[in-house]
Amino acid sequence: MGEPLRQIDLIDVTPAFSAEDAAALEARFAGVPAPEMLRTLLTGELAGRIASVSSFGAESAVLLHMVSAIDPDVPVIFTNTQKMFGETLAYRDELSERLGLTDLRVFRPDPRLLAAKDKTGLRWSYDPDGCCELRKVEPLARALAPFDAWISGRKGFQSGTRLALPRFEIDQGRLKINPLADWKKADLDAYFAAHDLPRHPLEAQGYLSIGCAPCTSKVRPGEDPRAGRWRGWDKVECGIHQPVTPGEDPIF
Repeated sequence: MGEPLRQIDLIDVTPAFSAEDAAALEARFAGVPAPEMLRTLLTGELAGRIASVSSFGAESAVLLHMVSAIDPDVPVIFTNTQKMFGETLAYRDELSERLGLTDLRVFRPDPRLLAAKDKTGLRWSYDPDGCCELRKVEPLARALAPFDAWISGRKGFQSGTRLALPRFEIDQGRLKINPLADWKKADLDAYFAAHDLPRHPLEAQGYLSIGCAPCTSKVRPGEDPRAGRWRGWDKVECGIHQPVTPGEDPIF
């Protein structure tokens, strides 16, 4: 199994938001459409304090389009794990150009950590949690250091562990916003059509949730959209997000 991955020291963060702040925002924007909510926040109290984090996956174009239509200068963070599909990297470049994103920030794993913890590049095959920690969690921690809040593209319908997803939550002292938490697949498809947005090239091949190439497989009929992620492992998130269990109070 190899040497266990020790806890990676993440950048210390002085909390900018509290659970009470997240709960207040959840109540304040209840029933407000996602584009209107984002416009209010991005041009108001969160201007200059927020970034959008994107995987440039199957549904990423919707949220990126919303953000760019409000302010194309909002920083967009992409973590290149160095295990990505080539199609994802090409889609990232195409979509960034199409939407006029002016501040795309690409973060990669620390090469010193990779040399020490994943020299063969095969950690994904025996310790996917450790691989994600090295290649996604640690780079994102560096990327988010200047920001008090960030935008996530998670949707509740994607899996059973996301059904209770709130729009606002607290993550490491930062405000994390899930504008599309209550969107359905039909809503996303309608938005793609209305705005003539390009689809990720792998979606048509059955990849409905797209992460790193070694840990992403096609989704079978009737499965959750994220069923193809880490197939065969007791793992549902990369570590950037935590599962949200239906029936439990949201972790604001």
